[in-house]
Amino acid sequence: MRSHLWMGIGLFAGLLLGLVAAALAEGGHRELLADAQGLRPIGTLFLNLLSMVVIPLVATALFAGIARLGNLRRVSRLVVRTLAFFWGTALIAIVIGFFVGSIVLPHAVVSLDQQAALRAAAVADSGFIRKAAEDIPSGARFIVELIPANPVKAAVDGNLLPVVVFVTFLAVAAAGLPEEKRTSLLELSDVATEALIKIVHWVLLLAPLGIFALVAPIVSQYGWGLVKAMVWFVLAVVLGLMIFIGAVYIPAVAIMGRLEPGKFVRAAFPSMMMGFSTTSSLATLPTMLQAAEGDLHIPRSIAGFALPLGASVNRAGSALYQAVAVLFIARLYGIPFGFNEMFTAAAAVFLASLTVASVPAASVVSLLPAFTATGLPISGLSILIGLDRIPDMFRTMTNVTGHLTGAVVVPALEGEPRE
Repeated sequence: MRSHLWMGIGLFAGLLLGLVAAALAEGGHRELLADAQGLRPIGTLFLNLLSMVVIPLVATALFAGIARLGNLRRVSRLVVRTLAFFWGTALIAIVIGFFVGSIVLPHAVVSLDQQAALRAAAVADSGFIRKAAEDIPSGARFIVELIPANPVKAAVDGNLLPVVVFVTFLAVAAAGLPEEKRTSLLELSDVATEALIKIVHWVLLLAPLGIFALVAPIVSQYGWGLVKAMVWFVLAVVLGLMIFIGAVYIPAVAIMGRLEPGKFVRAAFPSMMMGFSTTSSLATLPTMLQAAEGDLHIPRSIAGFALPLGASVNRAGSALYQAVAVLFIARLYGIPFGFNEMFTAAAAVFLASLTVASVPAASVVSLLPAFTATGLPISGLSILIGLDRIPDMFRTMTNVTGHLTGAVVVPALEGEPRE
């Protein structure tokens, strides 16, 4: 069977084991729950194997992609078009999130007793929220940290965006070198990229087991109880993301990218499933590069540029989630939320989507500016963190779909033929 079928089997088996373990635990039989939780180290090992190659793969692929583009004018044009696509779709995602949330969330009825209990539980975690929010770079600090004083340290710390900036400078400089010198650098980066992709192939042989070990503990921990308690919020997020993919990304592939949607979905499906299971665009990057070059026949120079950049700055799925989350917390606390509040929150959410926060539950914590600007209680973020895993799966899958969509659309806008 093809790899995505094995991944699907691993995902389904993890869901099934988690739900059965949670159901038995509610009846007092916690043995299977302990077994499911015991799978966490295997899932962590799988993620570590993928993460091991991410930074070097980003560096080599991005360097080769930009160095091949040649002159600085072409690089600048490609950067502008790629960022315009990513950030334009993020704005559309925010609008869809508010629209879907306004329709679905009125069904999320919470009793006064439940509201009081949620407030009491949330206040206990507000200290963590404030501490995590302080770690998110913003304003001048965000701009300063884009230029790494030590690129190696940025790579060791896992801060991808400064690494992308450094590699971009290096690749632009290499593009201006004489042909013979540039060729030797390109050959070295190509060989390194191919070796890293071979490692990825080995790791992906373990993908069904890794996905199974990632999903089963999470589902067993929450079971159906969480989904029942917050079903309307989760439904609004999932519905909004599905509408966004179907109404924005798929037409963009067909109209702007001039690619048959069915072919795109088949090629993107393993990456979408990997993003769904790992909740990490970075961990999915090797799979996306393989799909872009092998199945979608996107030129390596474009794929090696657009996909690492997308994994760094493209957060349309997260932006849609944040729009729904703002409406949900306002309704949960009984706070009026009109057009002015929506506009203010939308601006804050869009600005937050431009940054990459290396903190736990980043999409939740980076909502702090939107909460502050609209008068929502900061303690409400703790509630979102408690049920973040399920929406996180869907929004990461959406982000991954957006990365690949951008890689299809940008070369079409550049007039580049698919190889």
